[in-house]
Amino acid sequence: MYYLGLIGEYLKNYMKTRLTYRADFWVEIISDLLFQATNLIFIFVVFRHTDNLGGWSESEVLFVYGYFMVPYGIFSCFINLWGFSERYIVKGEMDRILTRPAHNLFQILLENVDPPALVGSFIGLIIMIFSGAEMGIVLEWWHIPALIILALSSVLIYAGIYTTLTSLSFYSDAPTGILPLMYNIQGYGRYPVTIYNRAIQVLLTWVIPFAFVGIYPAALFLDRSEMHRMALLTPVMGLVFAAIGLTLWNYGVKRYRGAGS
Repeated sequence: MYYLGLIGEYLKNYMKTRLTYRADFWVEIISDLLFQATNLIFIFVVFRHTDNLGGWSESEVLFVYGYFMVPYGIFSCFINLWGFSERYIVKGEMDRILTRPAHNLFQILLENVDPPALVGSFIGLIIMIFSGAEMGIVLEWWHIPALIILALSSVLIYAGIYTTLTSLSFYSDAPTGILPLMYNIQGYGRYPVTIYNRAIQVLLTWVIPFAFVGIYPAALFLDRSEMHRMALLTPVMGLVFAAIGLTLWNYGVKRYRGAGS
């Protein structure tokens, strides 16, 4: 209840700030919509020149992209670690965080919460609904519970990967350039992993498992039987990578000795 109360207080403060600068709020939403529209246009352009992409139809690729947007929107809203090194390590704000009773990572995530990012999740759901209807997918009783579990598991994968990389900041006071690179790599999860060569498939499945934030869980709803086992493995991957990220983060915090160190 203590942590739930903190979430409410941080969200109240966020809304107060946004109501003061309303134009920034709407600009952020519009820019996100334009970015998503660009990705959709790219898919439409590709399928103007081919009937399928590695054995996947246009509707299937759109469905995968729609699913990809759902966990990514949730992740972007609640787990924003961009610029952590410069703000909390270089400028010393980590000292302030460590003087408070709540877990340090929890505080940092709440301080950087970004609710407008959830718009992307709603758009993703709309894309899934329309593309699914075009393929004749009938809503089953298990679809909604499965979507919730798989989407949250995909969020945990995102959280684990980015928490692991962000924890490297505790070993150096210089901002790392790994996060922008990882941001570009995660884009591969928007499309069916089978369109890439074998090496990239292995990389996106077992090393940097962005295939589990897109194609594998989406394949469960598309009735792609060859990927059902991988789809069911999504919650396990989420828990494993989240545990790795949290462990490395806690270890890094123990090494932290203050802004002057």
